[in-house]
Amino acid sequence: MKRSLALVLVLTLALAFFARVPSSRAQDTVTIQLMGWSSSPAENAALEEMIAAFEEANPNINVDLQLVPEYDTTLQAAFASGDAPNVFYVDSSRLPDFVDAGVIAAGGDMIVDPEGFFPSLVDVFTIDDTFYCPPKDFSTMALQYNKALFDAAGLEYPTNDWTWDDLTAAAEALTSGDTVGLVVPPELPRWLPFLYQAGGSVLSEDGTEVTFDSEEAMTALELYLGMVEDGIAAPPSELDAGWGGEAFGTGRAAMAMEGNWVIGALEENYPDIEYGVVELPAGPAGEATMAFTVCYGVAADNDHPEESWALANFLTGPEGATMVAEAGFGVMPAREDAAAVWLETRGIEFEAFVTGAANAHRWQFPVGFGDFIDTFNNGLKEAMAGNMLPEEVLEDSVAIAEEILAE
Repeated sequence: MKRSLALVLVLTLALAFFARVPSSRAQDTVTIQLMGWSSSPAENAALEEMIAAFEEANPNINVDLQLVPEYDTTLQAAFASGDAPNVFYVDSSRLPDFVDAGVIAAGGDMIVDPEGFFPSLVDVFTIDDTFYCPPKDFSTMALQYNKALFDAAGLEYPTNDWTWDDLTAAAEALTSGDTVGLVVPPELPRWLPFLYQAGGSVLSEDGTEVTFDSEEAMTALELYLGMVEDGIAAPPSELDAGWGGEAFGTGRAAMAMEGNWVIGALEENYPDIEYGVVELPAGPAGEATMAFTVCYGVAADNDHPEESWALANFLTGPEGATMVAEAGFGVMPAREDAAAVWLETRGIEFEAFVTGAANAHRWQFPVGFGDFIDTFNNGLKEAMAGNMLPEEVLEDSVAIAEEILAE
């Protein structure tokens, strides 16, 4: 009897103890924040599915997804208040700012299977030999052409072997009435491929010297602006359009140079247009395009670094990249194997976007180069309006770039 009473007492005390102490799972469960900007409803839903898959595979981690408007302002305020998200989107153009501010953790060995990413994308998110964050997806610029307009002009369709001469000859032949051969947005990222195709650069490889004042830069400017002066190309504003894809979709431009984001826009707004896609024409120094990409950055000041890296690696790893590919959105997964799946989903006719990764240059400048970009963009607009000469655009831009580096 005494033995039975003792056993009951022990069990009672044990139950009371465990009622006060959380379970090991409750103790280990953490919540991390992922902040980004909102995309299309379908892309947002796909991201939520990926996060649900991550949470199922990692039951001790909850993810608080925050897709916020005015993302840059909201993120900056979060860092300033000391309440930054654990993981956040980083556009390639902003990485130098985050590194300079010390708010992003260096990825290095924390990034899983870096060899699986396109090398050009790893390069984009590498600063001073440190790979900071795994790319989530990317876009490249390519040449879109309107098949009906080419047929009407009796022209053969463009190929991946096209050169600048082929481009200008076709643009001239396709210009008729209200339609110009090519839409040329007056902005630096759309023009930069021509600079690289000419063999030029804005800065030296180590970023310490302005190399923009060159014959190659002038050659690229004269080509871009010369097509406008000759009337065979025009900016979107002259074609009653807000951007190149709209001018192309309405038939006001027979060719455009947009990224793979144009696919969804054309499907939604201009579903009847028949078009093809090839790589951008090669210049005197060969082929070149731009890589526009975003990574998942992990906050340097982070209460849950291991869980944060687990999320970033899942979303960008083989499983996450395949989910992006199978969803078939305009953006392409950053892993080479998954990009092949994306082509199977989207169609081999968009292969030029994927193959362009081999010749893609980063959309990224050192901290403080916003004034340089603004100066060049304004100069390009003025030159297209006939108010500036190419050499004046170059001279003003070089002066600003040198001033920024001197500071």
